[in-house]
Amino acid sequence: MARFIDEIQRTHYCGELRTSDLGKEVVLFGWVAHRRDFGGCVFIDLRDREGIAQVVFDADYTPGEVVRTSALAAREEAFWEPPVVRAALRLAEEARREWVIGIRGVVVHRGEKNVNPRLATGEVEVRVAEAVIFNRAETPAFSIEDDIQTDEEIRLKYRYIDLRRGPLQRNLRMRHNVNQTVRQYLSDEGCLELETPILCKYTPGGARNFLVPSRLNAGKFYALAESPQLFKQLFMMSGFDKYFQIVKCFRDEDLRLDRQPEFTQIDIEMSFVSQDDIFRLLEGLMFRVFERTGTADLKALFPSGEFPRMSFAESVRRFGNDKPDLRFGLELTDLTELAISHDGGGLPLVKAIVDRFKEGSYRLDVPAEIVKAFVIPASANFSRPQLEAFEKNLGEIKGFKGLARAKVAEGGAWTQSPLTKSVSHEFRLAVNAALGAQDGDVLCFQFGKTDVVNATLSKLRLDVGKKLGLIPESGHGGKWQLLWVVNPPLFEQNDDGTWAAAHHAFTRPVDEHLELLSSDPARVLCYRYDLVLNGFEIGGGSIRLHDPDVQQKVFSVLGIEEAAAKDMFGFLLDALRSGAPPHGGIAIGMDRLTMLLSGGATLRDVIPFPKTNQGVDTMSGAPVFVAPKQLDELHVATAIKG
Repeated sequence: MARFIDEIQRTHYCGELRTSDLGKEVVLFGWVAHRRDFGGCVFIDLRDREGIAQVVFDADYTPGEVVRTSALAAREEAFWEPPVVRAALRLAEEARREWVIGIRGVVVHRGEKNVNPRLATGEVEVRVAEAVIFNRAETPAFSIEDDIQTDEEIRLKYRYIDLRRGPLQRNLRMRHNVNQTVRQYLSDEGCLELETPILCKYTPGGARNFLVPSRLNAGKFYALAESPQLFKQLFMMSGFDKYFQIVKCFRDEDLRLDRQPEFTQIDIEMSFVSQDDIFRLLEGLMFRVFERTGTADLKALFPSGEFPRMSFAESVRRFGNDKPDLRFGLELTDLTELAISHDGGGLPLVKAIVDRFKEGSYRLDVPAEIVKAFVIPASANFSRPQLEAFEKNLGEIKGFKGLARAKVAEGGAWTQSPLTKSVSHEFRLAVNAALGAQDGDVLCFQFGKTDVVNATLSKLRLDVGKKLGLIPESGHGGKWQLLWVVNPPLFEQNDDGTWAAAHHAFTRPVDEHLELLSSDPARVLCYRYDLVLNGFEIGGGSIRLHDPDVQQKVFSVLGIEEAAAKDMFGFLLDALRSGAPPHGGIAIGMDRLTMLLSGGATLRDVIPFPKTNQGVDTMSGAPVFVAPKQLDELHVATAIKG
């Protein structure tokens, strides 16, 4: 083995060989992907990170003139020695899948009849003169192919094997390209790459933190940073002006396809900037990332160099959420005012909502309850069982109590629905007109709490879009829609009437709403923004509060007394009073962006060593119980024994 590593060094990666290399001596290292023994002649597909090369072991083959390239070429006269070639053939006869080998040989043409168009190296092969076995691998737990049906749990258990597959190798290469492009672009834009603490102080609000006990400070805990938010603001107050970091963050949340307990974000903060300045920087970054990764030409899609903008209110009204997938239509329609004008239209549940508006319990600008509809076009031709399956899938939404449906018959009549018994003729005609309903359309209604109605119809829209093929089953389908969603509410009202920060407590209200902080918090909008790609929020940020007086007013709305604010955020509040510039920033989800660019189905497709949906690393076995002695050292007790 020492001869190959120390004297015979690799000249090429397997996937690099082309017809321009014909006649060259090459040295390749890699894994045996496939092996075919024809008796006296063995073909091996040798794989490394760049692809596959076919290498052929044939003791009877005699090369012509060879272009010598190895480190031994200068002092080795013999190249094709029969004993060495025969030894290489015996090695190939012994080799099995995933053995790690090295070969030295000459690049030749496969012959026109044997060209493999599915491989980048499909026109050439390597005739082997010498070989070595580096590792005799055990049989892998599953076949290492691009398309496999192996259960993901097994693949995660043997992740180091799964990572050899072409799709994951390409995804992680994509991730590398995104990383490098981001670093170069932001550095060129004058941003300094600075680090922030991972172990920090726990502060309430936002995502749930992972806690880390301190051995040196008995009974006290660090929190793993869910984001560098407060620290990057401190950089601005320290005069660094432009900052970025590609940083690990940690959130102890329920997991899903686009969420992991530890994730990576592209974190950016700048001083003396407006919202438009942030947008210009990020639009330039996205144009560069798409270009450098070979994903798409955003200049053709967005010739102005800017992404469209939509208000939070419009996004929720038309699509039911603040991350609309604009690759297809099928929008929602708000019927609340129409229902009020028809006094409920004969529908008891709708009438109850209308009465609450009329008695002053609700207001139309921030309604607690709404009436909304979604139209499934007649062209979908869904059967009743299919429609019932859609409704069943909505059961996961908290507060969902059922989907009211009606099919439009000739003349605008509603059929196949209990609504037909009570709906007034006038309201039915008005609803049909508002929805643009056609014969055969299926009308889907929701009425009740605003958040439940929007969540229900938003999911229904996406489910129908997938069923109709408007959303690809996996990947992006070659369609790209980027959008800024802007100016959401600063506050959310809790069930008990108190207020919570919709994003975080350091977001700046829009200037014309400052006076509403004390009189009408529900109407206060803010300089917060999300960047949406194909229905996924890939980034979010805000212009921050830099005025201590306004910050105190925001805390007052949230019910945070001065002493409590000092205890939770004292160092930041002190910094605000020390000379804070106007500043703002954004964080882009690196994992989520890479997932979308690469066409991955989940974040696990682009994170080298991910966790399962239960937060478990099945490969290493984490998390684990620890010995009582370790807990004692940390001054921690647990109610669950290992």
